[in-house]
Amino acid sequence: MDNADLRGDCANCFGLCCVVPAFAASADFAIDKPARTPCPNLLADSRCGIHTGLRGRGFTGCTVYDCFGAGQKVSQVTFGGRDWRDDPGTARRMFDVFPVMRDLHELLYYATEALAAVPALRAELTAVRDETEALTRLSPDELSALDVASHHRKVNALLLRASEAVRGRVRGKKKDHRGADLMGARLKGANLRGAGLRGAYLIGADLRGADLRDADLIGADLRGADLRGADLTGAIFLVQSQLDAARGDATTKVTPPLVLPDHWHPGHWS
Repeated sequence: MDNADLRGDCANCFGLCCVVPAFAASADFAIDKPARTPCPNLLADSRCGIHTGLRGRGFTGCTVYDCFGAGQKVSQVTFGGRDWRDDPGTARRMFDVFPVMRDLHELLYYATEALAAVPALRAELTAVRDETEALTRLSPDELSALDVASHHRKVNALLLRASEAVRGRVRGKKKDHRGADLMGARLKGANLRGAGLRGAYLIGADLRGADLRDADLIGADLRGADLRGADLTGAIFLVQSQLDAARGDATTKVTPPLVLPDHWHPGHWS
């Protein structure tokens, strides 16, 4: 398995991300939607009726959501292609399982990335990745009863070691901003190479030209952060949805398979 297998495939999912999560009217969503209730834009064939115009119609939050491939796993593997629309009992169980599967797939994504980045931890990371993959193959009832928090703590301890190994390659003292409130922070040109930014709130932060190489960005909130000219080469645990939620341009540097979002087109910030 590689991380290409851990990306959403909407064509093989029954629109679970459009049903299971709740969202509130805000800058990210144009309307309120209760949990386990289909979005009014969800069509009968599980497609989004306004997919090409989500940003312009106030649904930016939908464009940055990442299920890490959990949607198609639940739809096609766990429930064998049975649509929740056809059976209320299936619907309830499927809605229970989807958040569990998403958590497991996110852990799989990070473990797979760590495997490629830290060969010294290959045996331990392979074991925990294989264990996580096995959990994703459990039955619906087993998944619903799974203690995901306990497994998350186990995997996260290893991911922390992987992070320390990557960041330890950077010479000198590294900044530690884990969980820090850096909303709107003025960090233009800041040296954040190898920094610990796990779970940091960087909403609207000015990171133009910042050096974020080899930084740990797992769970960092980059909504509206200005990454123009920033260098995120080698940043560990950075996912595409974080970039999609931020602002940037052609001078922003990332490591493949991450790509610069389409909406970062020339003149977007003029």
